Formats: sequence, C-alpha cells, structure tokens
Amino acid sequence: MKTNEDILNIVFKVRDELEYEVNESGIVTILEKQDHKIQQIFRKLRFNIPKYKKMELDQYSSEVFLLIDGIRTVEEIGIHLERKFGDKVNPLYERLLVFLNHIDVNCKYIEKVNN
Repeated sequence: MKTNEDILNIVFKVRDELEYEVNESGIVTILEKQDHKIQQIFRKLRFNIPKYKKMELDQYSSEVFLLIDGIRTVEEIGIHLERKFGDKVNPLYERLLVFLNHIDVNCKYIEKVNN
C-alpha cells in the first residue's frame, strides 16, 4: 500500500491520443471519438450520429486538467489549486485524488508517468 507521501508524488500526463479543446475562459471540453462499428454503419445509412461526444469540465476540473503536464506532482497541483481558489476546493486532496482516479481509471484521459 502506498503512503500519503507516495500518493502526493505521483505524476500524471494527458494521454497522447486524447483530443480536447480549451475555450477563452480556460474551460476544457473533452472530445471522445464515437467510432464504434455500429455507429459507423448508422452514419453510412445517413443517421445523424456525431463523430465526437463532448464533455465540458467545470472550472476546477479544467484547472486540474490543464495542470496535468507530465511534470507536476499531485501535491504541486494541489498547492496551485489552494493558492488560486482558497477554501472553495476543500477538502482539497480528497477531492483531487477522486477526480484524478476517475479520469485515469474510468475515463482513461490521463496516465501515470514513471518517475
């Protein structure tokens, strides 16, 4: 089992194949490609199926996502969030770790970098 120090020293990077957009307000929209064979068949039959599913992140999630660069640790990301948003992000590391775990394990948007 990892210690708290080990967890705070984890470094993530955005997966190379992930497509996303950032608007002028700094809000990230994840573009998930919809390329299942069934969807491709329906597109050929002229059904209006979008090529991408768009998922817009909120202000805090966008900030975290843009800080994931393959260099910053979880602790450094947390420090940045605390400086920028103050008490609004508390409980900071509990929320941050749940979000990072979700976009790593469930969504596969990010991956751990070997240190």
